[in-house]
Amino acid sequence: QVQVVESGGRLVQTRGSLTLSCAASGIRYASGWFRQAPGKEREFVAAISWSGDTTFYGDSVKGRFTISRDGANYTVFLQMSSLNPEDTAVYYCAVQERVAPPVTLQKEENYDYWGQGTQVTVSS
Repeated sequence: QVQVVESGGRLVQTRGSLTLSCAASGIRYASGWFRQAPGKEREFVAAISWSGDTTFYGDSVKGRFTISRDGANYTVFLQMSSLNPEDTAVYYCAVQERVAPPVTLQKEENYDYWGQGTQVTVSS
């Protein structure tokens, strides 16, 4: 069983920045971030391939969020900037253990393990 652990969520002001971290049992996986706001469906945020060469972003975060990988420690980061209240949500990290093309990382059904989520609240 793979344990996925997110960290870094907190209260931040509008136009602020925040970095989330995700670690999965000390192993490198293709990984993604999703978020879910109250009363809304879970939304794709960003993903990074196993090698780190390929990244994807949801339309609502392009140009503001950056996903990256710390190769030495297999930690995945989500750097968020220019935050606004619409970014308020529980952010989930997920990893893909199955062998699949990177393009599949944009769909939540293609992930094998999920973290418990970390709350990000952006105050106006």
